[in-house]
Amino acid sequence: MTVKTGTASASTASDVICSLTLGTYIQGEDHQAAVAHIAKVRPGGPALADSLRTLLTMKTRAGYSHEHVNATDRKRAGRAAQKLLSAARQRRI
Repeated sequence: MTVKTGTASASTASDVICSLTLGTYIQGEDHQAAVAHIAKVRPGGPALADSLRTLLTMKTRAGYSHEHVNATDRKRAGRAAQKLLSAARQRRI
């Protein structure tokens, strides 16, 4: 899984989690607002926020800078995406 693919999937999972548990989700490009919003989810919001923050930071690096995303970072991104995807699956109706 690439960082961009993982981020897209995890961002969608974050929207699902927030919609189901909080009744709303953050639209647009305000990453800080999205992270703050998912942090409100109970249980597990702060950990989910950490995962989303990790992915969004790497997405910025991978997509908009000259920095290379190494294998360790790709694994970290994959784990963060999995946490969000698993949390969304657990909450689905």
